[in-house]
Amino acid sequence: MNPVLNRNLFFVKEHVGFFKASSNFDIYDPQTQQVIMQCREERLGFFTKMFRFTDYKRMTPFEIDIKTPTGQQIVTVKRGVSFWLSTVEVLDHNNVLIGKFKQKFFSIGGKFEILDAQERSLCMLKGKLLGWDFKFISSDNKEFASVTKKWSGFGKEFFTSADNYVLQISPEVPENHPLRQLILAAVMCIDFVLKE
Repeated sequence: MNPVLNRNLFFVKEHVGFFKASSNFDIYDPQTQQVIMQCREERLGFFTKMFRFTDYKRMTPFEIDIKTPTGQQIVTVKRGVSFWLSTVEVLDHNNVLIGKFKQKFFSIGGKFEILDAQERSLCMLKGKLLGWDFKFISSDNKEFASVTKKWSGFGKEFFTSADNYVLQISPEVPENHPLRQLILAAVMCIDFVLKE
């Protein structure tokens, strides 16, 4: 696993623009304000691009590569066409499945079950009905991570868009634990599946 994932605080900033079919993000270290990861959707087919500009955007497939600025692969997050509930796969830097997310039926604010490669439940990603607060909660109610827009740790100028947020991973999640890869990947699913 890439050591960049052993940090506990990440600032995610979406590239904004008109008439863009793909979603691209940069992930910063909030302390240094340096880009430490890049999320790119580079393999969009023609029809997927076309449907991204319609009401069917939430149903379109996606494949996001998360890499270091030097191009070293960290994880890939992908989903096929989704008509109702999403199942998203997460692959490591060797394209080996490390886990999945399964969207839960009738969840207020959005909910994903985070599963390992053997489909054992690791935690739940739960959102609130209003607002942009999400928590990664274990079955015994431990909080592994949170995603929020309300963080004032640095540079208020970074918080000018609705497409910026902070991921904070609990120090209780051990370094080099696969859950760190899944938490980072799940943050992309919030944007693509729950909030589009």
